[in-house]
Amino acid sequence: MEARPRFIYHRRMNSILTAHTLRAAPATVGALLREWRQRRRMSQLDLAGIADISTRHLSFVESGRSMPSRDMLMRLAEQLDVPLRERNTLFVAAGYAPIYRERTLADPQLDAARRAVDLVLKGHEPYPALAIDRHWTMIAANAALEPLVASADASLLAPPANVLRLSLHPRGLAGVIGNWHAWRAHVLARVRRQLDVSGDTALAALLAELDAYPAPPHAADEPHGEPDAVVVPLRLRTAHGVLSFFSTTTVFGTPVDITLSELAIEAFFPADEATAVKLRELADARR
Repeated sequence: MEARPRFIYHRRMNSILTAHTLRAAPATVGALLREWRQRRRMSQLDLAGIADISTRHLSFVESGRSMPSRDMLMRLAEQLDVPLRERNTLFVAAGYAPIYRERTLADPQLDAARRAVDLVLKGHEPYPALAIDRHWTMIAANAALEPLVASADASLLAPPANVLRLSLHPRGLAGVIGNWHAWRAHVLARVRRQLDVSGDTALAALLAELDAYPAPPHAADEPHGEPDAVVVPLRLRTAHGVLSFFSTTTVFGTPVDITLSELAIEAFFPADEATAVKLRELADARR
């Protein structure tokens, strides 16, 4: 029987994640804009120039002496590359209704997007691929992933499973990652970059948790870097031998829904021919 990608929809996920990401946000839209401008390392002159407004006007907006129009707020948010979820926060702070809706993937209006994710995941077999949200919660995965995570504790695989926690946790894949130091450094650097862009406190908490995980015993004898590597591979010591992967990330283009804007597909490719052959054999065995 052909295995289809497994979708794990959490109707309560949005409220749960929102509760974890609440932070003491500045009270005014001006303070929020200043926070995003500083996060992007832009001066008022820089932002005013690309947003086609005067520096004086921008200064008045940030100080609360002037309230931006809806169109100006949209323009500033676009130039600052503010995530859709946080754009809604800006609009509400300015007294406007939020623009962007947030639906779960189970929503009928996202049927086409859900089918697209299904198609990408299934089409990537016999290689593993999974869909994640902004906090690295696994939303769906194809059949090729299951044998690679079979050694992990069941509690780390239970929904909502976090793929980074699964990767580095002592009861997760840490014990079977053959290049733990290099992979850990890659994961932490990636979360730091994401945190720098988003300012998401839930990501900050996740980063702190991942950083605190101890190294597995076997890591003491392994190098900390891979100087000859073009990309950082993930090397797993499995019951089927050592399997090596590199990954790519796919996102939806020009989304106007918060859920889609925060959805990504991590697709893993074999880093060597032996891995490719073994994955094809495993796929044949599942048929």
